[in-house]
Amino acid sequence: MWTIMQGLGRRCRWLLTRRPPGWGTRRGQRRWFQALAVGTALALTPSAWLFMTQSHKIGTVQSVPAAPVAVVFGAGLMDGKPSPYLAHRLDAALELYRADKVQAILVTGDNGTVAYDETDAMRGYLIERGVPEVRVVGDYAGFDTWDSCTRAHRIFGVDRAVLISQTFHVRRALALCRAAGIDASGVGVEEWHDTTWHYGEVREIGSAAKAFLNVLVRPDPALLGRHEDGVTRALADAALGGAARG
Repeated sequence: MWTIMQGLGRRCRWLLTRRPPGWGTRRGQRRWFQALAVGTALALTPSAWLFMTQSHKIGTVQSVPAAPVAVVFGAGLMDGKPSPYLAHRLDAALELYRADKVQAILVTGDNGTVAYDETDAMRGYLIERGVPEVRVVGDYAGFDTWDSCTRAHRIFGVDRAVLISQTFHVRRALALCRAAGIDASGVGVEEWHDTTWHYGEVREIGSAAKAFLNVLVRPDPALLGRHEDGVTRALADAALGGAARG
C-alpha cells in the first residue's frame, strides 16, 4: 500500500509540474488563456441564464404572490430531523400558511431507503407546529429538483405554487417547475454565508447545466406512478374551512 501511495504521489507531482503543449511560447500561453476564458464563460452560462430569467420571480414571505400550494424541497436530515437549512425552508412555508398566502403545503424529499425519510420528517415538523395533517402532502420520490417539479405537476396536479428554498437554489427550482408546467414564484430563504452556503453556490454551477438540459429534454422522473389526490383533498378542506389553524 505504501508503495502504491508513493507512486501516486510521484505521478501527482509530475502532473502539477508538467506544462501544457505550446506553453513555452507567448502565442501558446495566449491560446491557453483564451481557451480557459472560453471554458469558464461556457461553464457559467447556465447560471447566468437562471439569474437573468428567474430573479424577478423571487420574493419574500411578505411580498410573494399568494398561491394555492407551497412546495418545499428537501435539504437533508440530521439525526432524523430536518437540517437547519431544511427547517428554515419549512419555517417559511409555515409563515405563508399562517398568513393565508397558501392553503396546502407539498413537501418533496428523498425516501429512497427505509432508514432515510426526508418527507415524513418534513411533514412531522409542520404538523407539530399546528398545520392540519390534511393540509401537508408528502411526495416521497423527490430525488432531485426536476423530479420534484415534474411530479408536483403530473402526479399531484399542482398548477400554481410558491416554491421555497435557499436563494442559491430557488432560481433553478423556478426554471424547472415552470418548465414542468407550474406557474411558480419563489421565496428565497437567506442564511448566514458560511461554508455550507458557499458550497451550495459552487454546486449550483454544475446543477445549472443539468437544469438547462432538463428544460430542453424534459425527461420523466425516476418514479412516476399514478395520480395522487392529496393536494386536491387539502384544497377541498381549505375551501370548506376545515381543520382549525395552529
